[in-house]
Amino acid sequence: MPTATSLRRPALAADLLQRYEARTPRSAALHAEALESLPGGDTRTGTFFLPYPVYMARGNGVRMWDVDGHEYRDFLGNYTSLIHGHAHPHITAAIAEQAARGTAFPFPGESALRLAAEIRGRVPSMERLRFCNSGTEAVIGAVRAARAFTGRAKVLKMEGGYHGSSDIAQVSVSPGLDGAAYPNGRGQGPGVPDGVVHDVLVTPFNDLEMVQRVVRAHRHELAAAILEPCLTAAGVIPAEREFLVGLREVTQECGVLLILDEIITLRLARGGAQALYGVVPDLTTVAKIIGGGLPVGAFGGRADIMATFDPRARGTVGHSGTFNGNAVTMAAGRAAMDLLTDDALTHINTLGARLRDGMQRAFDGASVPACVTGTGSLAHVHFRSGPVREYRDAARGDQELGKLLHLALLERGFACAPRGMFATSTVMTATDVDALLGAVEEVAPWLARLENEVI
Repeated sequence: MPTATSLRRPALAADLLQRYEARTPRSAALHAEALESLPGGDTRTGTFFLPYPVYMARGNGVRMWDVDGHEYRDFLGNYTSLIHGHAHPHITAAIAEQAARGTAFPFPGESALRLAAEIRGRVPSMERLRFCNSGTEAVIGAVRAARAFTGRAKVLKMEGGYHGSSDIAQVSVSPGLDGAAYPNGRGQGPGVPDGVVHDVLVTPFNDLEMVQRVVRAHRHELAAAILEPCLTAAGVIPAEREFLVGLREVTQECGVLLILDEIITLRLARGGAQALYGVVPDLTTVAKIIGGGLPVGAFGGRADIMATFDPRARGTVGHSGTFNGNAVTMAAGRAAMDLLTDDALTHINTLGARLRDGMQRAFDGASVPACVTGTGSLAHVHFRSGPVREYRDAARGDQELGKLLHLALLERGFACAPRGMFATSTVMTATDVDALLGAVEEVAPWLARLENEVI
């Protein structure tokens, strides 16, 4: 987010920034203090925005309160992980009960078995799985499994796909409109070695013809193709059925493993997006909602592939972590999954559709060029006319308007992602969604004026 002096639209946007700074003095003070310990005052790039992020003090249900006492309805849920809102009593009770007995042990625990069984019951393609502590670690594990099983090194990903912060995942996440010619990728900033970039092939999302061509051309060096069934970080862009089904078919034809990153899309249905599309991957990564608000990740798939981690055999892949499958996270995760019934999924998906439709009507009514994408309980606002089918479509949108929408909604008591993503939760009601839509309708005419004030 630029400062008031660097905005391309200073006349109308400067007032918003001034009001933000005036109403968040405690957040400003904490950010100044954070600069003394954290580079840029930040320890999580995704939550940072200029002039400084608002600091939250507590949450309950759908609501959060910042350190200056302002209340917000949370339409982000810690980037989709808090599917049951903040401090859900069923989950906090499970955490407290387990914490009183011990948080982590240097031995296995029964709670991990129970959560593993729950995940396998929901996602049958995960015949065997292993726990870790984040989505990043889950992707590392799945890619390692694919490489070990196939004996090949290269991985295919979609341009704009975000799969965590490991080196191999940090290729062509947001390469810009001048990205390298496909299937070459671009490292996401300094620190990603050229050798890693060389091992990652990149194609556009929803381009079946190109992905078929690349998989067939590189079949003897490709270990796996990895993608989200809904390209979330690039703008919550759902895969077209023909694309996902066609990718599954060509990977099977060429002996390339398919990894579905369901770290976010597991929330779309009881069996995740793979159940909705009728696509069975070789490996799946999950995280976020399976941890009940605590750090978690898991990866799994075909039993023969996952056998590469079996410690009873020689020459298998080592995979450890001090907090893998720790007792408190497993208890919280099981409690969260208990709450995620079919009725709960229907509820959040219905709210998501209401949110997407209402926002699109609000922008259309104010003559704001916008395309609201998403599926199920997820939505994203792109400030450009549609359709938005892949990363470069999204990158052509007006990113500055999205950041200003975020600040304008914060001012009105609604939290979303600075990039324009929204998520519903089981503790929300239609009244909460309609309240947000009312705020969007209020902001939309202002955005229409901003859209015309580029100097």
